[in-house]
Amino acid sequence: MNKSELIDAIAESADLSKAAAGRALEGAMEAVKKALKKGEMVTLVGFGSFYTGKRAARAGRNPRTGAAIKIKAAKVPKFRPGKALKDAVN
Repeated sequence: MNKSELIDAIAESADLSKAAAGRALEGAMEAVKKALKKGEMVTLVGFGSFYTGKRAARAGRNPRTGAAIKIKAAKVPKFRPGKALKDAVN
């Protein structure tokens, strides 16, 4: 499912126009991004939690040349599914 298909599904299930559903989805994604940037956790009960994790600095290799390179430490977004989502998938 891509973004436009998700907007269509939201519009149909919530009885909204596609434009309104698109704005709602954009607003929700922006709110999650802002919270993660601040280091906050976003928990949607029954769905899951979005949070940030730390990735340590490490050594890597350039696949083209084989030369060693240093990869910087980074904060990365992560998602932990909730029980209801796990149960719905299985």
